[in-house]
Amino acid sequence: MPAVSTALSRGTDPAPVVARLRAAGCVFAEAEAELLISAAGTPARLAAMVGLRAAGRPLEHIVGWAEFAGLRISVDPGVFVPRRRTEFLVRRAVALAPAGAVVTDLCCGSGALGAALAAGVTGAELHAADIDPAAVRCARRNVLPFGGRVYEGDLYAPLPAGLRGRVDVLLANVPYVPTEEIGLLPAEAREHEARVALDGGTDGLDVLRRVAAGAVGWLAPGGRLLFETGERQAERALDIVADAGLSPAVEHSDTWWATVVIGTRTTS
Repeated sequence: MPAVSTALSRGTDPAPVVARLRAAGCVFAEAEAELLISAAGTPARLAAMVGLRAAGRPLEHIVGWAEFAGLRISVDPGVFVPRRRTEFLVRRAVALAPAGAVVTDLCCGSGALGAALAAGVTGAELHAADIDPAAVRCARRNVLPFGGRVYEGDLYAPLPAGLRGRVDVLLANVPYVPTEEIGLLPAEAREHEARVALDGGTDGLDVLRRVAAGAVGWLAPGGRLLFETGERQAERALDIVADAGLSPAVEHSDTWWATVVIGTRTTS
């Protein structure tokens, strides 16, 4: 941490910051105040950052990073903030991935999932893709330290043809909020994250259908597609995976409040 930030941290009374954040409805005001004070560097910058947070800007967009699976992931304004519940998806992927696995992270956003998997799997070969240019720029900063590559485009379209039939783990953190429910999301998400990262179409499963339909052609024999979905969507998601020619399974975590569907390519 730069010396100026340390000095500010030591000399700043957090009480006014906490009070303003509480008044703005921040549930974890004390923890957020600590992060903002540490990141600000100067009193003027702190005042500006607190003002943004009180106005509803996501904390991660203000400080420029999010903690995810033990990593500090760069997150730029407008880019989807990785959710802590999605760590369950990464844990399952790491447990299933062999050493040296070829990994593809579709709808990668900040690249958090791919980076976390690469950090947990020895010798992983990582490729990530997203249709949002801002997400791609952000993901490159998070993925390149693990030797990964990031491509800009729609789902499989920008991936190198040489990956066909070689992917051991296909992560797809697809948007799964039904279009008519976008307005029900917290303001932090609906006002500050790209709509393309949230909107899953009429039933929330439109993007998943496209991912599943192409998965068999990219997965290696025994390779797996893993994605998160809503609990009430899980049964339909399993049917989509099965219809695409994959062997489906679902796992729930009460600890993470997460539902993960896994589709395995069983044919040679």
